[in-house]
Amino acid sequence: MNKRWALLSLCLGLFLAQTDTTAVNLALPAIGAGLHGSLVHLQEVVDAYNVAFAALLLTGGTLGDRFGRRRLFRTGTAVFVAGSVLCALAPTMPLLVAARAVQGAGAALAIPQSLALLAATFPGHRERHRAMGAWSTVTGVALASGPVLGGFLVEHAGWPAIFWLNLPIGLAALALSLAVPESADRHPRGLDLPGQLLAVVFLGVLTFAVVHTDLAAGAAGVLAAVAFLLVERRKQAMLPLHLLRRGPLPAASSVAFCMTFAMYGFLPLAGLYLQHDRGAGALLAGLELLPMPLLVVVGSPLTARLVTRFGPRPAMIGGMALIGLGLGAFALAGPGIPLPWLELVFAVLGAGLALNAGPVVGVAVAAVPPDRAGLAAGVVNLARLSGAAFGVAVLGAVLAAAGLRMALAAGALVGVAGAVLAWRGVQSPPRKAAEVATAGFDELAPSNSTENATSSR
Repeated sequence: MNKRWALLSLCLGLFLAQTDTTAVNLALPAIGAGLHGSLVHLQEVVDAYNVAFAALLLTGGTLGDRFGRRRLFRTGTAVFVAGSVLCALAPTMPLLVAARAVQGAGAALAIPQSLALLAATFPGHRERHRAMGAWSTVTGVALASGPVLGGFLVEHAGWPAIFWLNLPIGLAALALSLAVPESADRHPRGLDLPGQLLAVVFLGVLTFAVVHTDLAAGAAGVLAAVAFLLVERRKQAMLPLHLLRRGPLPAASSVAFCMTFAMYGFLPLAGLYLQHDRGAGALLAGLELLPMPLLVVVGSPLTARLVTRFGPRPAMIGGMALIGLGLGAFALAGPGIPLPWLELVFAVLGAGLALNAGPVVGVAVAAVPPDRAGLAAGVVNLARLSGAAFGVAVLGAVLAAAGLRMALAAGALVGVAGAVLAWRGVQSPPRKAAEVATAGFDELAPSNSTENATSSR
């Protein structure tokens, strides 16, 4: 029975982060109206979370290895819940943006621990496989229910309700986490404080520069990025650059960046477009978006079978091509696209995401020795979160400067670029990639080293 409570705790923590992310996109018009926020402010609401999550991700995994994964899961969940309460109570846009950063920091501490704790709780192969199936199912449920749940809450209770919902879920996850066994790495990596500081600076400053079209901030961000790369050449770096010099891992990371740049950059635009341009309420907008997450949920298990038979390369090429095709078709049709065709576009985008979400991690993990698998997963998830942050910033800036068509066209070009990168760079053994692809469609659940997770305290 304790194992069931432990699994439920880990699943609730994942559900918390996944649902909140998708619900916020539907709440953006209401947030803008309620707090008198511009498009720039709304971009900051989304990206404050993405940047904090991305910048602290690898350190979150290292802290779990060193101080205990259950302890960091509980700490991160508590921070996420506190950030959610601050979001719900925020009276101004700057305070809401700051609270979203707190949420992102909490997610970066909690989510990297989930798969490692799952491995520690279910050491047997068969029971671990079943637990992974439940964990992946929760991810799919969160992905599919997020837009509808978010739309319903915004329409009937106001936008703060999507953050208040996190309070009971988070408290339940914390209470149930007492059933999770503690685990840590006997030989953890050292903390990379200079690298961590520079990661926060360059991701935050570069994103700010794009959103605000600030050349001085852009130059400062580039300098911080260069300094980060120089610092990460050290032996104890949190991001081992030698893994990114050649081979499938940098290719998979590049494709992951393109995937989330295009898709996560598009999602806030979709929420704004459906409600502002088409006049849909928040709930109706969530329902109209449903073909996208449903195709992800249905398509991900099918993708695992395709990868098993043909390898990850065709799936990733096809998936990125579909993302480019869907956004390109939307751009050509323009804001007046008939609803049936718009639903088809959403379905195509969901299929493209389903073809990539699992295999891109599978390729990264298959590219390194088993004892580096957790680190590889962390690297590719860092690429995904960075892509999401810059996608929101860049596509939002293009929307403000040139309109919806050009923003969609920019996303389509990045999708096509991802297909080209997959075609040129992905050459990994299909079986190992398929094993990870079966984990499904989690867009925000990186893992640290599951191989060392069973060394319990």
